[in-house]
Amino acid sequence: MTKTRITLFAAAALTLAAIAFALVPSGREEFPGVVSIETTATYKDTQLLEKAWALPVAAAYRSAIFDYQRNASVCGPTSVVDIMRSLGRPQNQETVLDGADVWTLFGYVVPAGMTLDEVAALLHLRTGQPVKILRDLDLAAFRAELPHMNDPARRYLVNFTRGPLFGRGHGHHSPILGYLPDEDLVFIGDVNRDYAGPWLVKAERLFAAIDTIDDSSGKKRGLLAMTVPGPTPSP
Repeated sequence: MTKTRITLFAAAALTLAAIAFALVPSGREEFPGVVSIETTATYKDTQLLEKAWALPVAAAYRSAIFDYQRNASVCGPTSVVDIMRSLGRPQNQETVLDGADVWTLFGYVVPAGMTLDEVAALLHLRTGQPVKILRDLDLAAFRAELPHMNDPARRYLVNFTRGPLFGRGHGHHSPILGYLPDEDLVFIGDVNRDYAGPWLVKAERLFAAIDTIDDSSGKKRGLLAMTVPGPTPSP
């Protein structure tokens, strides 16, 4: 390959990378008037976090190596990685999308990350288990799911938009690690390292962030619920 061709190839690669990056939300959108949950006393209260980590599902995540997304587009795949690891089944961001009907470019999921339906399909692909999409929930139906989030035989993933919680940000996926009923706090295993890992949020406040429309799909956000699979190796 000549020097000119190498230069043209490098320029084309950089252009494609720039396009992929531009298609992914930056996470900097602002929501004036929203007071971030980061200002609440319970968001990262040390004692409450320790109590949350003692919950049975959270303990399974804690005993594994929790992974964080490598770029802004892969919160969905990373959430699947962490669910798999909590089940004692090795998985990583480099291979989790193998065989999935997802388009990637230079490590980015394009055009704008994964929808809840796509993440459900990926979780099913990796585990072989039925994955239930819980969408269009009202607050009562959402609350009915909360006690099950501490069931070691289940795993939950949440799709929400950060705006109603933090006053900034875009749509996001993360595993739910558990629920503290006495405090009415949901324990979120945030796969975005910029938010410094797991945090706690009031159930009704989280519901407000779920009860929003995903512009990519035109559908409501929601939850994924899965029964823990048996020991069959992951595909």
